[in-house]
Amino acid sequence: MLITSLLPLLARYSLGCDLVAGPEGMVTLTIIPRMIEGGGHKPEAGELRPIALTASAAEIDAELARGEDGALGQLIAGRKALADQLEEQRQATQAARAAAAAKAKPATPTPTPKPATAGAKAQAAGSLPTGAKPEEPASLW
Repeated sequence: MLITSLLPLLARYSLGCDLVAGPEGMVTLTIIPRMIEGGGHKPEAGELRPIALTASAAEIDAELARGEDGALGQLIAGRKALADQLEEQRQATQAARAAAAAKAKPATPTPTPKPATAGAKAQAAGSLPTGAKPEEPASLW
């Protein structure tokens, strides 16, 4: 029943198991999710938290025999649902970024000033109008 309970996690992670005997017949079973080598899924830190069960060997066996209805099965189903939600969110974020990048247009080039026509005289900036004397104020007439 342990392997059957762990199948949903095995699809996404490599799992390590640690079994430690404690005082008075207590046993701690720790399941450690790890990233799959070469896998495309990059799990969040919370997805890789170990799962630990501490109880008597008989209680752990009974809990594992309950399968998906047991504590381990429900915890694994909850983690799988959370991991699926995180993956959907990642995909939605990537799609939104791609859409935003597609909408972003390069800046339009600034128009260059047209050259002066043949009949008009171009003046340099800061130069005096034709016929003006430097010692007299400029006139509009």
